[in-house]
Amino acid sequence: MPSSPLDRAPDPHPLSPEELRRYSRHLTLSEIGEVGQRRLASAKVLLVGAGGLGSSAALYLAAAGVGHLGIVDDDVVDVSNLQRQILHGSADVGRPKTESARARLADVNPHVRVQTFPTRFAASNALEIMQSFDMVVDGTDNFRTRYLVNDACVLSGKPNVHGSVSGFEGRVSVFATSAGPCYRCLYPEPPPHGLVPSCAEAGVLGVVPGMIGVLQAAEAIKLIVGAGRPLVGRLLVVDLLEMRFRTIEVGREPGCPACGTRSIGALREIEETCEDTGAAAGMSAPFNSDIEISPPALALRLAHAGAERVELIDVREPWEHAIVRLPGARLIPFGTLDHVMPDLDAARETVVYCHHGVRSLRAAERLRAAGFARVTSLAGGIDRWGMDVDPSLPRY
Repeated sequence: MPSSPLDRAPDPHPLSPEELRRYSRHLTLSEIGEVGQRRLASAKVLLVGAGGLGSSAALYLAAAGVGHLGIVDDDVVDVSNLQRQILHGSADVGRPKTESARARLADVNPHVRVQTFPTRFAASNALEIMQSFDMVVDGTDNFRTRYLVNDACVLSGKPNVHGSVSGFEGRVSVFATSAGPCYRCLYPEPPPHGLVPSCAEAGVLGVVPGMIGVLQAAEAIKLIVGAGRPLVGRLLVVDLLEMRFRTIEVGREPGCPACGTRSIGALREIEETCEDTGAAAGMSAPFNSDIEISPPALALRLAHAGAERVELIDVREPWEHAIVRLPGARLIPFGTLDHVMPDLDAARETVVYCHHGVRSLRAAERLRAAGFARVTSLAGGIDRWGMDVDPSLPRY
């Protein structure tokens, strides 16, 4: 049995007869066996995020017999989650994801201790939360938390099992080990504001985070039992539309501010780079007062001027407009804006909105370039409007 790269020794207690039956398919594998299974029982794995990635990772880590699972998530289950977040069900809508996860994992394997943290993973609490765990499985969907997870793992010397998804594609790697690079070696800084939409704007095939989360669970298990070759120094890229897998070699960068120069000596909050992910996480996104208007400010403006004086343009797709819309809004999908632009009144005060403010910001910039001097974009989109102005509106 190979040694595990983790310092934690195998559980000294023998497996019970029930556990021997439960894990019998593991015990017959020479790469795992009873020693490896006891290592799994001794392991402590923290999952940051109980969404699409965290769902399948948590289910398989629990089923594998990882003795202690921690789950950090401050969100509640929404019906739009159920297309990919298989840890939760229809009866859980409105329930905190940590509660739903605890109940589901207890049913999967009662031998696993599930510790929940119903809070936002932040610079102020990250190291404290991670303190008693051996590694982190990163199931986040925004750059703010992704960089925070990386930096915390580097500072604490704990592996970061990374996963990310978009559309039909996903990526997996193992960062922040003593022998390999960290996430910042590959991506030193977050992308420019608004450049990369999250899954809510770009969409994601539901099975993609499921598959990537399973691969993350496999990498975590390999690290725990010391089997095989983990994805250290390699980035696995999965394209389900073409059903293509490719591996990219990733080297450690001497100039990396996290694991190279070590210029990042303490955790700090990274300004969110995408309105979509910020709104989806319930956070305030970066606000450009020159071209954006906040939901409370728009509500006040509409109350004084009236919808007849302010033209509301919804640049989402028709199916999104059918779910929820602002009263009096005109639907002009983003892809048709150039064709409809000649029919719009360039002198009229215009507010453009979408789901989370990404498409509408681009639309507002395009309209301004065409001479619409009084156009603004609704910051955070209709999702932020629902949180700040009218909580009765459905979210998706």
